[in-house]
Amino acid sequence: MNVIEINSLTRDYGEGKGIFDLSFSVGKGEVFGFLGPNGAGKTTTIRHLMGFIKAKKGSCTVGGLDCWKQSEEIQKNLGYIPGEMSFFDDMTGMEFLKFTSKYRGVNANGQMKKLIERFELNAGGKLKKMSKGMKQKVGIISAFMHEPEVLILDEPTSGLDPLMQNRFTELVIEEKSKGKTILMSSHMFEEVERTCHRVAIIKDGRLAAMDSVDALKAEQVKQYIITLENSKLAESFAAEGLHIKGVEKNRVTVTVKNNIGELIAVMNRYPVTNISAPGQSLEEIFMQYYGEGVRND
Repeated sequence: MNVIEINSLTRDYGEGKGIFDLSFSVGKGEVFGFLGPNGAGKTTTIRHLMGFIKAKKGSCTVGGLDCWKQSEEIQKNLGYIPGEMSFFDDMTGMEFLKFTSKYRGVNANGQMKKLIERFELNAGGKLKKMSKGMKQKVGIISAFMHEPEVLILDEPTSGLDPLMQNRFTELVIEEKSKGKTILMSSHMFEEVERTCHRVAIIKDGRLAAMDSVDALKAEQVKQYIITLENSKLAESFAAEGLHIKGVEKNRVTVTVKNNIGELIAVMNRYPVTNISAPGQSLEEIFMQYYGEGVRND
């Protein structure tokens, strides 16, 4: 059963900006990673799901409810972390959290206190004086404290230090084990690899790839480090017509996609002393779609 459905969603801002014929779904109990650099269309997609903007073409639903027409009903049982935090600055963190709880019509005090302790939030401080990281903690607690069935998270660990990033990842893993449905836009690749069932990569407002993390890794270019007896043999090996990424002393780094047979044939002609295949990260896969000049930060 799909909880989040996006069908042919289009929002054209002109000059190639926006989202175009975007379609994907997130199943019940699934944690779904949504990747792309700034300007690719991640936040525009999420704003449609939240009912903040109306689709020009196509549709999107959460729990079978129309995101534009029934946004108020959707948000009753939804947790949301925006890409840019916006608060009532004159409130303290605690006042804001209590206001949010009252607005939703739920008593979330028990879970709120647990999360405040977990993320070491000084909730008595004024929001306007808080650092970006402290404000992010307030946003995380607000999104999770009422234990929603669906969570939509836009760059949820922005501004957090590594310790708090890890605590957030652990929280998502716990929510995943409870069967929560989570759509998470993130530039923290380790975070996505540890938590997500599937990943979609958006490029220039269009879906570039979508699959499980393992399947995406399997389909992409792989690297092998071939160690030979000496540097002279390494230079000769590198001249065999393979796709060579680099040569360092007696080691040659080769990239392979569909030509593993060619690599094996060349290795059979040389005294290879070792071969290793470094694990491919989700970030490396991402950069294959965007090129080395683009960073997602």
